[in-house]
Amino acid sequence: MSESQFEGAFWFKATGSGDAGCVEVAITPTLIGVRDTKDKGNGPILGFERSTWNSFLRDLSTDEFVPEWLSL
Repeated sequence: MSESQFEGAFWFKATGSGDAGCVEVAITPTLIGVRDTKDKGNGPILGFERSTWNSFLRDLSTDEFVPEWLSL
């Protein structure tokens, strides 16, 4: 994903994350960007279309990504 696609976007991270290694998220009208906080804005950006991001969040809320052994 090109950084220019997120030019002017506001990047944010969870308020409870402190200075620990976390990810930041930016929302644009067409894309959601995710990057590593430790890179201070100089690392790669993973970009997702909004529909893909929304599907990911929906799957998280339904435990789609929880391993079987953990859900016992």
